[in-house]
Amino acid sequence: MTVPARRPAPAAPPQPLPPGSFGAFVSAARAAGRLVVQPRMGMSDPRAMRAGLAATRAADATTVGTLTIDSYTRVGDQAAARRALADGVPLNGYPLVTYDPAVTRSVLDGIQDHTFPVQVRHGSAAPQDIVAALLLAGLDATEGGPVSYCLPYGRTPLTASVENWVRSCELLARTRNHGVEPHLETFGGCMMGQLCPPSLLVALSVLEALFFAQHGLRSVSLSYAQGTDPAQDEEALHALRRLADVLLPDLDRHIVVYTYMGVYPRTPDGARLLLEESARLAVRTGAARLIVKTAAEAHRIPTVRENAAALEAAARAAEAETAQAAAARAETARAEATQAAAARAAAAPAEAASRPGAGEAAASRLAVRPVPDTGIHAEASALVQAVLEISPDLGRALPLAFERGYLDVPYCLHPDNAQRTRSYLDTDGRLRWSAIGSMPLGGIVELAHEPRLTSGGLLSALRHVEQRFDAAALDPSPTHRPLGDGHRPPARAALLEEGR
Repeated sequence: MTVPARRPAPAAPPQPLPPGSFGAFVSAARAAGRLVVQPRMGMSDPRAMRAGLAATRAADATTVGTLTIDSYTRVGDQAAARRALADGVPLNGYPLVTYDPAVTRSVLDGIQDHTFPVQVRHGSAAPQDIVAALLLAGLDATEGGPVSYCLPYGRTPLTASVENWVRSCELLARTRNHGVEPHLETFGGCMMGQLCPPSLLVALSVLEALFFAQHGLRSVSLSYAQGTDPAQDEEALHALRRLADVLLPDLDRHIVVYTYMGVYPRTPDGARLLLEESARLAVRTGAARLIVKTAAEAHRIPTVRENAAALEAAARAAEAETAQAAAARAETARAEATQAAAARAAAAPAEAASRPGAGEAAASRLAVRPVPDTGIHAEASALVQAVLEISPDLGRALPLAFERGYLDVPYCLHPDNAQRTRSYLDTDGRLRWSAIGSMPLGGIVELAHEPRLTSGGLLSALRHVEQRFDAAALDPSPTHRPLGDGHRPPARAALLEEGR
């Protein structure tokens, strides 16, 4: 199957979402020009979890809530979760499956409603019990994927993860019979943090969304994790949107950006600068939602107050970027009006009306700004096309694509990953391929002959973003200013850390 260059006309317009659904809330916020911001948050004590959700709702921002599952529940070890609760041992998340649904409903009561939806986040390759529990508790939004919640997190065979996710998607989709529109977010755009080049992140995010759609979901979000270079991230997010427009035309969908998921700046100001850059990136690229991180990320699990502060800081940065973009559009409109008046004064109205690009210029004022094309869309399209040509059934195609090496995640040690690809950061701080294995990127990717990455080089790479933003916080001169300010400091690094 060839990925078409343009979006085909949908057979029928997407059905309107029921009021109160996760997708409807995000769509309404985007239509109003507000970025939805969301924390990572999960506590095992129901009272603490309720307090965290209440603080998220009360933050001075457009927010949705998060209920993150603990590690025992993630791997299906409910007995260990029960023992921990019985012994009073705090867990690193909320044990949704272990608690009676009535307990979770009491956590949500009076907090979750049509103005404040809540999403369950989990990290599981076998999420059936988690999905069943969240539905019993009155929730209908979650995230993950058969690839992205399998390869980085353990040794579950990819075929088993696909089967588990088929059942989970179908369980979610059946809730539509009860007037609910469930929402499912891909995690494919966050694979392995930032050592995975953007084209593969884009392809995996699209493929997981297609998998969800094949198994009955009609409301999805496509993820992408902020990387090492803002311009490259912008290009990747434009490529993600283009492919979604072509391949998912009939679905309710939006794009969600994750604030950087690797080694975080250690200074509070460096962490703030990185968070603000992710919010600006989301606005510049038309993303509808942002998963934030806090100033405490480099040191410990953040408090509820720190999460609320991060939500508000991200919202302020997004508002400032939105206002700046509106001012730029207004200035462009004034300039074009002046040019049009001059053309009329010169008695050349026909020439002005037929000027090449006149219609596109008007349309561009309402659209996301264009970005240079360095090949990310072509690479991602080739990867998606190669998988779809294996079989129209993605449950069959995805495992075969990894078996044949058509999809191959750099530095991922899962047994079902071919492990023949490699990536590196160039001197401008952009992620590039140094080896493509059997991926269908020959003739598209220009491979660089980089020295083999050593352990020292990897450790240095992991700290690239941390050091760059801490340097910007300590020395605000142009050589250390973050790239979002229009300056490009010297750089060479990468990152490998995964998150949820």
